Amino acid sequence: MTEDNRPLAVFDLDNTLADTAHRQRYLERKPRDWDAFFAAAPQDPPLAPGVELALASAEECEVVYLTGRPERCRADTEEWLARHGLPSGRIWMRRNDDRRPARRTKLEILRGIARKREIRILVDDDELVCEEAKRAGFNVHRADWATTSAPLKDAQEREGRT
Repeated sequence: MTEDNRPLAVFDLDNTLADTAHRQRYLERKPRDWDAFFAAAPQDPPLAPGVELALASAEECEVVYLTGRPERCRADTEEWLARHGLPSGRIWMRRNDDRRPARRTKLEILRGIARKREIRILVDDDELVCEEAKRAGFNVHRADWATTSAPLKDAQEREGRT
């Protein structure tokens, strides 16, 4: 089997593979400091359960990434994945001006991917993303191994930022 026809394992980044705890403080102030929040992403420590699941998934699937991070974070994100030994794979990112809730943007992208490829699993920490994906018929594994602050949850849903 070539990599092009293997099923996909789709992984979120923040609080699934990357621990954002050290930068969530930028979202606790008013106004939220999104530039600082995303600028600190390269310092995220990896989350062992997520990394282990991605590496195990790579045995049977092509690992790809679906994140709410804006497109302007692409270079930092690619470097972070490589530095932490994660499988190289396509990264779908939010347009810089897209402020829709993560559950909407991610489901739209998932449906587009699924028209061309089999998605074996979606791994994401966002409860609302997971619920929407399950309702749409996707196999979902909720990443529950990181601590997410209330401001981050609110930002994902109301501000469409990650």
